[in-house]
Amino acid sequence: MAVPTNRRAILLAIFIAFGGTSHLTGFLFGYDIGVISGCLIMDDFIMRFGEVGSDGVPFLSNSRQSIITSLLSAGTFVGALGQAFTSDRFGRRGSILIWSGIFTIGVAIQTATTFSIVQITIGRFIAGLGVGALSAIVPLYNGETSPKKLRGMLLVLYQLQIIIGIFLSYVIEVGSHKLKNSASWRVPVGLQMLWGLILLSGIFFLPESPRHLLGTNREAEARTVIAQLNSVPEDDILVAEQIEELELAIRAENEGGKATWLECFSSRNQLWKRTINGMMLQFIQQLNGQNFYYYYGDTFFKSAGTSLDPYIIQTILGGVSVVGTVPALYLIETWGRRNSLLTGSVLEAICSLIAGLVGHFTLAPSGTDPSLLTKSQKSGGDTLIAFAVLHVFSFSMFWGPTPWVYLGESFPLRVRPKAIALGSATNWLWNFLLSFFAPRIAGDIGPLILLIFFGMLVFGFVFVYFFIPETKGLSLEEVDEMYRSGIKPWKSPSWRPSEKYLHDDDKKQPVEVRETDAEKSST
Repeated sequence: MAVPTNRRAILLAIFIAFGGTSHLTGFLFGYDIGVISGCLIMDDFIMRFGEVGSDGVPFLSNSRQSIITSLLSAGTFVGALGQAFTSDRFGRRGSILIWSGIFTIGVAIQTATTFSIVQITIGRFIAGLGVGALSAIVPLYNGETSPKKLRGMLLVLYQLQIIIGIFLSYVIEVGSHKLKNSASWRVPVGLQMLWGLILLSGIFFLPESPRHLLGTNREAEARTVIAQLNSVPEDDILVAEQIEELELAIRAENEGGKATWLECFSSRNQLWKRTINGMMLQFIQQLNGQNFYYYYGDTFFKSAGTSLDPYIIQTILGGVSVVGTVPALYLIETWGRRNSLLTGSVLEAICSLIAGLVGHFTLAPSGTDPSLLTKSQKSGGDTLIAFAVLHVFSFSMFWGPTPWVYLGESFPLRVRPKAIALGSATNWLWNFLLSFFAPRIAGDIGPLILLIFFGMLVFGFVFVYFFIPETKGLSLEEVDEMYRSGIKPWKSPSWRPSEKYLHDDDKKQPVEVRETDAEKSST
């Protein structure tokens, strides 16, 4: 028997994460989170899309900031749900091609905008359709093509590419914001088309998901893909074992006919619990507070009265995010999913609490002339920035990648596209609400907005402890069995598969254990 190397699985995971986890440029998902933050304080951008104050000086109101920022998130919500239809009909690979094209069109509309705030928001909405769809397809695709021992690490690459995209946008804007014309924002925004085109061309070299191929009766193609992903011959016993295991799971999942959206919330195999868990983790992740820094960090830090250039601060945040995500590649498979989320909740909560209180009691009122700031006010601004950096670092290591890992490995093939779509749509719904309301709330209560994130992180710790089971080291079919067994989440790290699939150490042949009468009645 050949020794599987999984080199191809790793390479394709890196490529698909590169393309599918970017927001508007760079890496379709992360880049826009960063790029729009810098655009909001560029003089040419404000002149074109802002309003003129009574003093004749252009400004970008909180309402316009929220509209420009949040329209992409509104599009991502729609796209995340829409991909469930294309993923089943056209396959994972075909769906990536379709939504990448839509994303690229949206970017072109934005780049061509002159003075119309309507055009730039429509362009952001269209680009958001592609981003939202890809944000759901990527964990779906990676979860179905990754070996179980590498799945967590490969899905973390998804988050790493988001963070690299954010960092790249900050670096580009450090130079471009000094330009005195529309190139200051057109260059960083327009670069997104390049990455979209790279993804469109590269998708033709990606294999289709073997689970999808088997689910559509294309066994020969599935056998070829599994062999390629594991770098073994097609007649290797490893390929036969995986085909047999997948077919067994597919037959069990397809007994009830075509899956519906409502089935994601059925009692069958605890699907309702798994769907709610995936949606709740995405909800909590969005209200961790990190996206407030990503979206409005430049504006927020400028009002903190610090002497540092806000673009430099954002670049530091981006670099810290990249560095913080790298250890997650190791921790996700050693500490596991539960410990990562619990640890991240504690660390981020501490940072939010201190930053919020220090900012509230020490910062000068917004708009204060920097020359009038006291020593304590300057010190307060520096302290707020320091804990913002620590917050983003902790998020990147724990809450950034883990919910996406969990979402990609928690559902059976039968409902996987729809369940992942619901989780991704939840992420984007709250991303939209955060980006729309955050500047308004911060305008009213200032740094105390960070205490809202503190409360959410405390809630997140409690929720994870009582409701999120450990899925580290389990195949997608074994995750299904764990939920069926009714194991308590806090006991799940010690759980081992024992019912549906029993594996011989050498042959690893799956053995079906029939449902009990009680289990049948529950479905």
